[in-house]
Amino acid sequence: LWNRRQALDALRSTDVSGLRPAARDNWDAAIERLDAGEQFEGRPFFAPFYRAKAEQAPEHGLELWSLFAHLGPGTAVAFSEAALLAQTASELAHHAEEQRNALVLANELPETFPRPYLRWNEAIDQAHAPLVDLSNNEFEPAENGSNAVQPADPASAISLFDFQHAIPPGLFTPAELFGGQLKRLVGDIVGRLRAGERVAVISPQVARIQELVDEALAEDEGRRTNDQQRLRNASTHAPGAAPANDSSLPPSSVLRPSSFVLEHGSLDAGFQSAALGLTLYTDAEIFGWRQRRPVAERRRRKDQSASDRVAFLRGLQVGDYVVHIEHGIALYDGLLRRTINGVEREYLSLRYAAADKLYVPVDQVDRVARYIGAGDAAPQLTRLGTQEWERAKRKARSAVQDLAGDLLAIYAARQLHQGFAFSPDNEWQRELEASFPYAETEDQLRVLIDVKADMERPVPMDRLICGDVGFGKTEVALRAAFKAVQDGKQVAVLVPTTVLAQQHYDTFTRRMSAFPLKVEMLSRFRSPKQQDAILADTARGGVDILIGTHRLLSKDVHFKDLGLVVVDEEQRFGVRHKELLKRLRAEVDVLTLTATPIPRTLHMSLAGIRDLSVIDTPPEDRVPIKTYVVGSDDTLIRDSILREIDRSGQVYFVHNRVHSIYHVATHLKRLVPEAEIGVGHGQLDERQLERVMFDFFSGKYDVLVCTTIIESGLDVPNANTIIIDDATHYGLAQLYQLRGRVGRSANRAYAYLLYKPDGTMTEEAQQRLQAIQEATELGAGFRIAMRDLEIRGAGNLLGSEQSGHIAAVGFDLYSRLLEQAVKDLKQQFEQGKELKLFEQQATARRKAAVSGELEPVHDEQRIALDDLRPMPIKVDEKVLIAPLVTLDLPLTAFLPPEYIADEAVRLSVYQRMVEAHTPQEVRALRQELRDRFGEPPEPAAHLLTWLLIKSLALQAGVSSVITTNEEFVVRLPNVTEAERDKLRRRFGRDSAIRVGPQFVRLDRRQLDGNWVPKLESVLELLIR
Repeated sequence: LWNRRQALDALRSTDVSGLRPAARDNWDAAIERLDAGEQFEGRPFFAPFYRAKAEQAPEHGLELWSLFAHLGPGTAVAFSEAALLAQTASELAHHAEEQRNALVLANELPETFPRPYLRWNEAIDQAHAPLVDLSNNEFEPAENGSNAVQPADPASAISLFDFQHAIPPGLFTPAELFGGQLKRLVGDIVGRLRAGERVAVISPQVARIQELVDEALAEDEGRRTNDQQRLRNASTHAPGAAPANDSSLPPSSVLRPSSFVLEHGSLDAGFQSAALGLTLYTDAEIFGWRQRRPVAERRRRKDQSASDRVAFLRGLQVGDYVVHIEHGIALYDGLLRRTINGVEREYLSLRYAAADKLYVPVDQVDRVARYIGAGDAAPQLTRLGTQEWERAKRKARSAVQDLAGDLLAIYAARQLHQGFAFSPDNEWQRELEASFPYAETEDQLRVLIDVKADMERPVPMDRLICGDVGFGKTEVALRAAFKAVQDGKQVAVLVPTTVLAQQHYDTFTRRMSAFPLKVEMLSRFRSPKQQDAILADTARGGVDILIGTHRLLSKDVHFKDLGLVVVDEEQRFGVRHKELLKRLRAEVDVLTLTATPIPRTLHMSLAGIRDLSVIDTPPEDRVPIKTYVVGSDDTLIRDSILREIDRSGQVYFVHNRVHSIYHVATHLKRLVPEAEIGVGHGQLDERQLERVMFDFFSGKYDVLVCTTIIESGLDVPNANTIIIDDATHYGLAQLYQLRGRVGRSANRAYAYLLYKPDGTMTEEAQQRLQAIQEATELGAGFRIAMRDLEIRGAGNLLGSEQSGHIAAVGFDLYSRLLEQAVKDLKQQFEQGKELKLFEQQATARRKAAVSGELEPVHDEQRIALDDLRPMPIKVDEKVLIAPLVTLDLPLTAFLPPEYIADEAVRLSVYQRMVEAHTPQEVRALRQELRDRFGEPPEPAAHLLTWLLIKSLALQAGVSSVITTNEEFVVRLPNVTEAERDKLRRRFGRDSAIRVGPQFVRLDRRQLDGNWVPKLESVLELLIR
């Protein structure tokens, strides 16, 4: 899309000498990042430079294109309310010009900065297709008798428009609404098809609709056949009877192929046209929901753990502590190039104790991780050539075995309890899920499979779903609740606040309105009389789903047959309530939701033991939140509030000091008199606080001045700007949670993190603000959690007992060791013998407790641990890293600084390359490099060739490819006789290739410079 060199030249030639020093520094830093091909917040600001003219015309120097310029010939463009569009575009251009002038006056923007947008008439001029105004659908024939059509009100016409393709009035009318009644929908479709009309359905549920229509057509056809047979029989016996007229009853087999079209996708609404005999149905008509997602399919999600490790190394700076899995803790001294045996490559330089150096080839960068300890104390560097690193790893292995045993004991105890096995999905379940107005993300679908599998097992479910705010955890809980109700069980939904209870109640009621079940809410929004009635109804079994705060845990709340408890943000409940929930876990299925991110490496370590599920794929129409870290400024605050109000949105202003919150609200009222401002904080009377929050939710206030009380899951889709006052005083995870209160819809959201310009800021606060600003991508919660670990240490994550071991080997290696220990221990445990032994001892223990011989304490975990510890566990380092293929190829292979200037970016690309394990991934990476940095120079192209050979060798089971003076030697430790025969048949007549018992030799002299394709051919043949 842009001419790289010319655009950068244009940027560098822009006169920025008049800018403020900070603005000038930001400009220079942005140019460096653009030159390095980085993706960063603020890159779209330089959009007018991305497509530079070759000749750089002096009058404006740049070329801008609108969408219209890219439309093919003959493409018609229809405008609804064209005059209003032109007026709005003019107002936006005027507002943008005002903003630009203000920035120029403030020395924030160069005076010669080109206009980054086209004006309305300039954009229209680029359209070469017919433009049609559909305003009010009112047109009259032209006076000249031609086929052209003119608007009814010529004064409102825009001369640029050609109306010859305008659509006549009344052609389209709204389609019939079915509100989830699929039987009626199918009957309507079949009736229209029988009448010879055309029907189109656009929905994510087309497969199910096709199935229902086919069944109805087949049933209808059967009835018609029987009716026709009866008519024939009647005509045989009735004198003078006319033969039956079959042509009046067209069977489904004669339907035109184009008469019924089903397409997987979504539109906002459908229509019907009697004149055209055409009806279009969407989910808006079928289920009563308007779709907001785009038609495009989601791209396949990349391996997230790999991308997390890339992000983990991306910010690595010279002087940072790192851990090499085999050699220990070192200081990172940067990337350097070395030439060995005539081949130049790039290496990570690591400095150990006593100034010892280790050079790690870039293709082994997965053996290196940033060091995260248990606190903020600097670690001790490892001495190379000693046993101290091995001793530290041995101690850590022993510790993770103990921890894994404790975790497994919890897992085993739950396996012994007999729970209720829910039935598989039925037709109602599928109908409810089909009514979801958005496209499920890949993570949502995977988590739903996990939850349903848990519920259908006769063991009580205890699953934690962790996911970013607004990523669809509630929908998973709703479907689980509906599944439980269909088996006659009751569901309790426990939430931390009354306002959230009301929101969940509204969601559950709306989604389940088409089904015969009862949803109730127990909160202070209900009168005492209403609460008594709800409690009585719940005890009788009349309430299917009860939603409420900790009030649900009161002694007077009784369920007739409780089957599932959903807990939203359990960490926000007190100790007593958590104990009550712990008791419930042994009896019924429990599903816990949390938006608090945990590090992915830890999640992987605990997977299979703690039943964790993660949703980190954003909804399809979600836009990342723009985050600004800026000094507090009244002009900025006023402008940001007014901009949000201008687009009919709402604003959170977070000020976390109750004693001065009203002073801040008064100041904001003077600053923005146009805004309605409310105040909410935790010291208000509960009813008063609920009223304020509810009024904000319902749109009474434009701005809510509040404390961090809003981080408890309040969902206000219309609130899309948050201003956090004095943001240096918040923790990183807390800032992330607060920022997540906005951006819950398809509108762009903004977060302003303010600091005192004249105040001092600690280094830790600077790190936090920088981390939250950098974590702009959707689903960045796990990266935030990882960064929080870097700042605070990992000591409090797994308890003080593990802190020393985390400090000794680093969090990354500790997590890998724990993951392997858990996997091995669970595998041995699930062989069955240990489970039987545990069950026998636990039963004996319970009997002893009942007879009074023992205190009735919950000691099953300790018994399990004692039983499991004798099992031999050995954590093998080879399984902690990707399989290694030794490559020694005569290629000068590295990423030149002239190609990727920024060392941190270069390092992250090296990490991406290490994670590319298949030829497809290598080719995709090659294309990505072309897109980001241009055509790779020879050393970079050689590196990609190196990667491709490595990926082929991995898949072929090759242990090494070694180069000597005369030949290439491909070692095959596990080659079979059949594979050798295949190689001999393919290359038997090729004198440059010799196939041995466990090797293939390629003669360098005969192949000359053609050795790469030959080597690839050998490896590809071994894969097939």
